[in-house]
Amino acid sequence: MESDLDNRKVSRVAIGADHASYEAKEIIKSYLTCVGYKIVDVGTNNSTTKVDYPDFAVAVSKKVTSGDCDRGIMLDSAGIGSSMVCNKVNGIRAALCWNTKTIMNSREHNNANILTMGTLNHTADELCSMAKLWLETKFEGGRHWVRINKMMSVEKNKIILKRA
Repeated sequence: MESDLDNRKVSRVAIGADHASYEAKEIIKSYLTCVGYKIVDVGTNNSTTKVDYPDFAVAVSKKVTSGDCDRGIMLDSAGIGSSMVCNKVNGIRAALCWNTKTIMNSREHNNANILTMGTLNHTADELCSMAKLWLETKFEGGRHWVRINKMMSVEKNKIILKRA
């Protein structure tokens, strides 16, 4: 079912990171604030205290599912673990992205509401550019709604998938 909410202007973005990605988070947060986004930082607050990324991935996810934030960005060294954790939260469609093609596909076709990125794989400039592109890319809707609805039905244990 198509909704105008899916393509409204994004204004509030939750962001989180583990200790290894703290510095990248701070750079992205500053950049996105400068280009007009309201950033809600769920932590971590330094790069020296070792923390577990699942705690922050859940915090970002809850900000999105509660409606406090329109979308979320979660960072760790590879981005894989954060994506896996975020996708355990009902209502989240997190996408691990590493280039412009995966960024655009995650939004245009999959209506991702959380972006995860591996900070060891990119420069700060690349991370900022990818985050901005992801926040600006609209969901195409149309034929993709069927797939989104199937994806969400799996989450609710109402599997409606057909065999090929």
